[in-house]
Amino acid sequence: MPNELEETHISNIVDLKDTGFGYTLSVIGGKYKIIILYWLLENEVMRFNELKRSILNISFKTLSVTLKEMEADGIVIRKEFPQIPPKVEYSLTDRGRSLISVIDTICEWGEMNSQR
Repeated sequence: MPNELEETHISNIVDLKDTGFGYTLSVIGGKYKIIILYWLLENEVMRFNELKRSILNISFKTLSVTLKEMEADGIVIRKEFPQIPPKVEYSLTDRGRSLISVIDTICEWGEMNSQR
């Protein structure tokens, strides 16, 4: 039978995924999402191969899966042009651009705290 202290402790546990912080991490977390956001912020529109060349050591499959996740989250727009060879461009949605302040804050923190 749990004592009063254990009951209090258990009732204070919050599932991280149910918080704004947890949601934000799910959208920008992972090895490459924030890097993709950075490149799309810098260039506005990029083709798949441009992103691939810009992000060192990312595989075609990982880039493809990550872009699909970001598209599903409403962060990235995928625009396909019906031509041969196929042409696909990626850009940020308004929702994706709303992350600019988050990325700026991360960059500022890095500048202030990096040891150069």
